[in-house]
Amino acid sequence: MSLAEIQYVADADGNTVAAIIPIELWREIASERETAYLLKSENMKRRLLKAKDRKEGISFDEACEKLGV
Repeated sequence: MSLAEIQYVADADGNTVAAIIPIELWREIASERETAYLLKSENMKRRLLKAKDRKEGISFDEACEKLGV
């Protein structure tokens, strides 16, 4: 992905008022913002780091079955 893929929208006076970006870049930005927001809380930060290092668990299919979805 390159900066050339970003399109800018200007108003009648030539001021840049918006940008159109590829959806994959937007998802990356949104994910980074969400992570930064969650890491502001010390409690959530501890929980995320603990979950990241967790080695045991159940499969996605097993979780769906337990939840009835």
